[in-house]
Amino acid sequence: MNDNYLTVSALTRYIKRKFEMDKHLNDVWLKGEISNYKHHSRGHMYLTIKDDQARIKAVMFAGYNRTLKFEPEDGMNVLIKGEINVYEPQGQYQLYIQQMEPDGVGALYVAFEQLKDKLTKEGLFDHDRKLPLPLYPKHIGVITSPTGAAVRDILITLKRRYPIANITIFPALVQGEMAPSSIANAIKQANQLKTIDVLIAGRGGGSIEELWAFNEEAVARAIADSTIPIISAVGHETDVTIADFVADVRAATPTGAAELAVPSIQELEEKIRTWNQTLNRNMQYNLDRSAKHLERLKKSYAFRYPVQLLNQKEQDLDKLVERLAKATKQIQSNESKRYEQVMKRLTYQHPEAQRKLAEKQLVQIMERKQRAMQIIYTLKNRQFINVVEKLEVLSPLHTMKRGYSIAYGGNGSLIQSTKEIQPGEAISVKVVDGTLDCHVTGIKEDL
Repeated sequence: MNDNYLTVSALTRYIKRKFEMDKHLNDVWLKGEISNYKHHSRGHMYLTIKDDQARIKAVMFAGYNRTLKFEPEDGMNVLIKGEINVYEPQGQYQLYIQQMEPDGVGALYVAFEQLKDKLTKEGLFDHDRKLPLPLYPKHIGVITSPTGAAVRDILITLKRRYPIANITIFPALVQGEMAPSSIANAIKQANQLKTIDVLIAGRGGGSIEELWAFNEEAVARAIADSTIPIISAVGHETDVTIADFVADVRAATPTGAAELAVPSIQELEEKIRTWNQTLNRNMQYNLDRSAKHLERLKKSYAFRYPVQLLNQKEQDLDKLVERLAKATKQIQSNESKRYEQVMKRLTYQHPEAQRKLAEKQLVQIMERKQRAMQIIYTLKNRQFINVVEKLEVLSPLHTMKRGYSIAYGGNGSLIQSTKEIQPGEAISVKVVDGTLDCHVTGIKEDL
């Protein structure tokens, strides 16, 4: 046997060492299109990088992809830094990715658009879920860095515009890896107090990387879950973050947020002065009008001649009393007549009167029935006699009384012809007072 034969494992291990010793393969910068992307439950990402003519399998372990600001997708063009090595169990070379960003578009921009699209579909940007700001807040919460310029601008503006409000600062990191959780926790802490009327969350201007904490999903969901209305005030007017879309109100700057949160006490005082002047004018107008009305009353006939007015009213009262008496008497008369009519109707409709009337009507009906029955009986009797007389005229017995008889054959049938009987047959002859049993001795037909 030739000892030069290698095992598959030995060969694969040799090739792997070759890859590891090649400095060009240890620091590969690659661009291509993602396909067959899969994000494993353990955090690792498995994908294929391809171009028009070739493809290579790749893996990005969780320790590297944890810092990605975007979620890779099939069809996305990317720029990659990594190394080429061999996966020994399958004898397959593949790309181990250490860094990755979109090709042509910044990773932060892609992450921003992806999160914006996701939260839009969930409805976190919908207008109908946004809370209204209170008109006159008593307690204002500010979530920002306690040492930044933004907090000074907010406090100065709040004190200038509405010094009667209480202000509570909720310190939070607004930049760096720990900033998202710090901002989200500050929002939750403010909601737990149950005394805050409105929240201002934000920071001063900066680059997209410096403002990125307000583009994180944790901050967006904390704002959406808040039961306190939140004003987002991140960066300058041109800076737009995910927090701006989720917040109940977006302010262009921290100073603008403070102006939106509270009214101007000077404007309120001016309104009060205006209302006070209007109220005084209206009161003076009403007083003047009432004074003129009182003056007219003083000059009226009633005030100048009260005795004459009293006498006149006494006469009017006498007339009214007379009219009342006449009206009362007329009403009594009308009611008496109506009472009599009602009593007559009640008497007529009394059960005893109704019973007597019914008895009278019953007697009349019985008499009419008897007369009708007598007429019908007489008529029917006459008809019966006529029918009997007709029957007697047509009766065979009546004929036999005139001397005729009727002959019957042996079977009891009436003999009507000589052809119905034969000589020697027995027949019965019915006469007026009985029956004769006979035998036919001869038959003679009439010609």
